Amino acid sequence: MYRKEVNERSPLRVFERSIHGGLGRGNLGVVMSRAGIGKSAFLIDIGLDDLMRDRRVLHVAVNDSVERVRAFYDEMFVELAKSTHLEHPDEVRYMVERNRHIHSYKDVQFSVDRLVTVVRFLKEHADFPLDAVIVDNFPFASTTTEEVGVVKNLAKEMNCEIWMSALSHRDSEKNDMGFPDPLTKHDEFLSVKIYLKTEGDGIRLKLLKDHDNEDLSELMLDLDPTTLLLKDRQPAS
Repeated sequence: MYRKEVNERSPLRVFERSIHGGLGRGNLGVVMSRAGIGKSAFLIDIGLDDLMRDRRVLHVAVNDSVERVRAFYDEMFVELAKSTHLEHPDEVRYMVERNRHIHSYKDVQFSVDRLVTVVRFLKEHADFPLDAVIVDNFPFASTTTEEVGVVKNLAKEMNCEIWMSALSHRDSEKNDMGFPDPLTKHDEFLSVKIYLKTEGDGIRLKLLKDHDNEDLSELMLDLDPTTLLLKDRQPAS
């Protein structure tokens, strides 16, 4: 398939329809789970999809190196190219790398102020206005609600989407649906929340918040534990 066909047939189109058109510019989305379930892979799925649509993405790695994040992208791109029989993969890979900027906070402490500085610098001084920002391992536990509000304002100011990942624990506060949700105090700033959980031999996506919609759709999507790519889930017969 050609690149545009891959995007058109991506499971992320199902995801976008399930949350009424997607996250949307100016909004914050969060994927959460316990450690090691697949939050980083989910965010890279989103990043690759944007990059292959010729959008510009900043990937912020908290407590990880640029080299490891780049290698993760490369591995998942290879899986995607192979599973979709992507035409001209070298050309598409070049476009992905051209449109992507990776910033690491492995040896430097992350802060919201530093995130704001980087995003503004890319737009104002590097001629790199962003369509999406991905912050993997966002430190919600040490971040105030006011600081989350600053990130929300940044998304509005830059007219971009911002996706983040959050770690939940077994003893995290549970929401009304019974899922561990340590982020309820930040809900006024979060538009979409996704929870990942292992079920059988797969990783299920559960929609916990969809903008202001009270009726939440069932996400008929899984995260493949082998390829780490999103895939459609077939309804039970």
